[in-house]
Amino acid sequence: MPIFNEKVMAGLGAGLRDSGELSDDSESEALAALRRYKLLLRHMGVKQAQVVATAAVRDAADGAQFVRAVEKIGLPCDVISATEEARFSGMGVVSAFPGAAGVVGDLGGGSLELIEIGNGTTGRATSLPLGVLRVERGRAGEHKARDMLRKGLKDAGLERSCRGKPFFMVGGSWRALAKMDMIVSDFPLPATHHYRMPASRVADLRRMADQGGDWDKAISGARLASAPVASMLLQQIVEELQPSELVVSAFGLREGLLYSQLDDGTRKLDPLIEAAREAGGGDHRFGEHGDLLDQWIAPLFDDPPKLERLRRAACLLADVAWQAAPVFRADRGVEMALHGDWTAIDAAGRVLMAQALSSNFGREMLPDSRLTQLCKPADLQRAHCWGLAMRLGQRLSGGVASVLEETRLVLGRRTLTLCVPNREEALAGDAVQRRLQRLAESFGRRAEISSQA
Repeated sequence: MPIFNEKVMAGLGAGLRDSGELSDDSESEALAALRRYKLLLRHMGVKQAQVVATAAVRDAADGAQFVRAVEKIGLPCDVISATEEARFSGMGVVSAFPGAAGVVGDLGGGSLELIEIGNGTTGRATSLPLGVLRVERGRAGEHKARDMLRKGLKDAGLERSCRGKPFFMVGGSWRALAKMDMIVSDFPLPATHHYRMPASRVADLRRMADQGGDWDKAISGARLASAPVASMLLQQIVEELQPSELVVSAFGLREGLLYSQLDDGTRKLDPLIEAAREAGGGDHRFGEHGDLLDQWIAPLFDDPPKLERLRRAACLLADVAWQAAPVFRADRGVEMALHGDWTAIDAAGRVLMAQALSSNFGREMLPDSRLTQLCKPADLQRAHCWGLAMRLGQRLSGGVASVLEETRLVLGRRTLTLCVPNREEALAGDAVQRRLQRLAESFGRRAEISSQA
């Protein structure tokens, strides 16, 4: 979970095309930022720092001089190779999209990395000097970029790696294009991470980037300036690789650096589940019980793995709003699901979690009707039922794990039965009975309470 995140757009690659060296202004801005970060590291008590330089410093004639200036600040700087840069970018996407297969494209100011991913790792890769600050604008620059792209793909054996598979877009310039698409399509969520577009959309993206528009309130000036080159390169990649779709990833080289240092067991953990456990665990009342709540309601649902993990994540967040006033709990749960800093979840998954938490906190309808258009109606109804079951479990147990351990739900052909221990029938008070009745109705069943030894 990021604790502090700051970006400075120094533009180190801006001078490479003309002089082959780093520009004085960009170098000064980068060094000033690093001096600030060095001080913050000390104040924050950070014991281990990692500084890496990529294509702009690697390719610049005066790159070694810049590295020495960084090290004088007191920050050891590692100039990573083109192969390492590509691999780390690919690993960043692997960490954010478990099980993903396709090609990653990481577009920076100085270079474009293209990396094959699949089976939880990276494959063939290439790094090309096609950064947005190095590609010449105009027809001549476009022809040169296409020739370089085709040769790079052929030399790396990547020509057919993406056909029928997603192309993962990494880099701020491509995220800016996605932001444009989200604005014109009135997309109801703000996060670009995991945003999907059909590959055929690339022509419209290029038109919007070339024509400009009223984007400055949502997109920085630097990203808007690079959008025409970014869209041209994206269109060439789509034409050459023929991907099934375009998927935006906010994770790239930085996250890949961290992910590459994890042990295999940690890499296999589900990032959504771990993040939900961390977010929900800090606000629990009687100890973490989200996993137990999920186990308690699971017998009611025959969920495929994709939905099962969303249900579990929602259960881990089921107690996240207990400190809020009752009238605001649904708002807090929905806000957490829709806008939490989640990683391995798409927009539809966020909406399903939001529906579950909304129903869990007593509100059936989501605040924006556009959200429901991102999911299948059957999945939304299922998520609503998750929430009703979670709501029953929370009321029955008061948030205490031992009550859930001693009770169970049984879904029959005509009835939904809550089984409670003998001599503890009073657990099923009026409020519990009302919630049981509401849950049973959602399944088209009759509610029953049964005591057992």
